[in-house]
Amino acid sequence: MTAAGHRTSDAGRGGVDAAPGHGDARPAGPTGPVRFRDLVAAEWIKLWSLRSTWGALGLILLATVGFAVHASLDTRRRWADWPTDRREVLNPLWDAFPQQTQLFVVLAASSVGAVAVGGEYASGLFRTTFAAVPARGAVAAAKLAVLAAVTTALGLLGSATAFGVSQAILAGRGGVSVGEPGALRAIVASALLVPLCTLVGAGLGALVRHAAPAIVTAATVLLLLPTVVDDDERWTALIRHAMPVPAWQRLIESGDAPPWVDVAHRATVGGAWAAYAGWAALATLVTVLVVRRREP
Repeated sequence: MTAAGHRTSDAGRGGVDAAPGHGDARPAGPTGPVRFRDLVAAEWIKLWSLRSTWGALGLILLATVGFAVHASLDTRRRWADWPTDRREVLNPLWDAFPQQTQLFVVLAASSVGAVAVGGEYASGLFRTTFAAVPARGAVAAAKLAVLAAVTTALGLLGSATAFGVSQAILAGRGGVSVGEPGALRAIVASALLVPLCTLVGAGLGALVRHAAPAIVTAATVLLLLPTVVDDDERWTALIRHAMPVPAWQRLIESGDAPPWVDVAHRATVGGAWAAYAGWAALATLVTVLVVRRREP
């Protein structure tokens, strides 16, 4: 049989369509556009496959509840020795959400975002992902959606638990219920600080493209920068109030301002929520734009 006959016979049997001079089959064409829920599922697997994710999220939950218990027990033990004027200015929400907690929360949450994005740049995993899914913006959006959902759920669990346990410890020593003015706001604000810092870490991870430098940068921006900007003047106060951690500090205040706060330059509750929203939107926009435009 001639060579032409062989080719005809192969085609008639439904054989592969080979290019002239090559015996390899052509790769199968795309089966259709990738669904967003598939990208979300893939990013979910990526997130939980990182050991650092388990460690950081566990640290957030442990720090949120542990420091609240420690602060509340200390207040309960010292309550009888405090003068009346000190008891009157005590805000039980400070024990539910002490400053030490937020130090750990900001560092751990921002590191989750920095590793999730910066780590993929450093390891080259983004190149593999974009080879399979060229829609980079959709990949970035799916990653941020998973990060935000997981850390929001964790933040709500930690904040609600910290509040409930701390106020149970402070029962009869100035504790409050969730229905008291400012209590629910403090719980929500503390919970949302977790995804907010995660998104900021993700944005910095996209800009820096390495996890470790992104974590250091996040700590500088979120924790150190507010300490060098005071609220003595109106314009410096506006800058300070626009930062995430000072905004959180305002949202956990209840009633009148503490004695050490300058009422003339005190942030508003609405302004603090606007700072939350602004940072989250900016971090999301930066991450998506950088991932779309910069080669991995």
